[in-house]
Amino acid sequence: MKTTVILTVLLGMTAVSAYVEELDDTFMETKEETEIWLIEFYSPWCAFCKQLDPVWHAIGSELRSLGSPVRVGKSDATAHTGLAKEFKVRGYPAIMMLKNDRKYNYEGPRTKDGIMDFANRVAGPDVRGLPSQQMFQHVISRQPVMFVYIGASSPLKGNYTAAAKELIVHTYFFSAGRDILPKDVNIPKLPAVAVFKEDTVLTFNEETDGDLKMWINRERFRSYSKIDSYTLYSMGDTGKMVALALVDDRASWEKSRRYKSLVEQVALNHKELYSKDFYFGYMEGGDYVKGLVMGEVLMPSIIVLNLSNDGYFLPPIVMETEQHLMDFLNGVQDKSFECQGGNSVSQRVRRLVYEARNTLTPLFERAPMVGCVVLSIPVVGVALICYMGYKWKVPSQGEKDGQEALPGAQIEESPGKSGAIEQKKRSAAEKKSD
Repeated sequence: MKTTVILTVLLGMTAVSAYVEELDDTFMETKEETEIWLIEFYSPWCAFCKQLDPVWHAIGSELRSLGSPVRVGKSDATAHTGLAKEFKVRGYPAIMMLKNDRKYNYEGPRTKDGIMDFANRVAGPDVRGLPSQQMFQHVISRQPVMFVYIGASSPLKGNYTAAAKELIVHTYFFSAGRDILPKDVNIPKLPAVAVFKEDTVLTFNEETDGDLKMWINRERFRSYSKIDSYTLYSMGDTGKMVALALVDDRASWEKSRRYKSLVEQVALNHKELYSKDFYFGYMEGGDYVKGLVMGEVLMPSIIVLNLSNDGYFLPPIVMETEQHLMDFLNGVQDKSFECQGGNSVSQRVRRLVYEARNTLTPLFERAPMVGCVVLSIPVVGVALICYMGYKWKVPSQGEKDGQEALPGAQIEESPGKSGAIEQKKRSAAEKKSD
């Protein structure tokens, strides 16, 4: 009985592993042009890669069972460096999709649902058609933010398709005729690009909104939502600031709830004042923000982050009312409040020291000897470089006399040469005395 159970488990593991293929440096030459691949680049020593491994095999199994055209692979980036270089892998685990020789980088949370949604979104058409009102209602009920091109073919549709090809990693893109949209949706003129979110409709205006791709990148976030470190990283590319309620439900549930509600009210009730400059949301825990401000952060609290320059703003008073928060945001907008932090040279040095201290302190606490060895490596390296530089600059005796010194040889003057030099000195002295 025990043997049967073990064989069953092993067979199950083999079946799951069969859905994930190991890839090497020959992959780009041997793959079919029409194949769509979801690939994880990992390192054997990476702890996060090991945590992702069961999730990755579950994704491979589910995509296969659903009949998806996406094939799932993984590659040891430390062994197959050519393939990693082809995909410009910079860290582990890196998750990429390859479709029609175009590479897409996944930057979301390393969860099964997040990666599955990414794979299904990128594997399908860049722009999906909505053939009926029923389909429109079905999609809008499932998508918190929904971009739709409305109208016939036009240069605007070409720009929209080009933007979708690049931004499909972040959100879905749709197209529809005017008759597919609900009657109460007001579209000033056609063709148009509209975004549906939070029961409102915004249309793109080239005169006021500028570049279409940049407008889509700004509007793809909800006005108020739960924000994690991956979302913050993406928001940094838009130029907007982020007004955050930092909450910790375990420490102060009532105050956390009040701060979340306060930020949400301002976000939804005053879009016309702040949506151009701010995103709004809440973040559970303060570890990410602690790293940005390089210090402890009061929990719960409200903070505004300027991700374009690693700056931040702290409110001058306790935020008790909606008006308090609006006054704070107004001060950030008109620059009457000083931006702290930033990415100046001094701040970068401070951040380097802060990160090094945070990395080494736990190591010293757990294993002091190992910490000493790790810390001594760069010190010894710097000392060695300084020593070699000093030795390089000090000339040998042969070089002082204008001769080329041989390695390990000592330069000595012959007695004949020394006597000749002394004779010349005596002759010169005699002439001078005469």
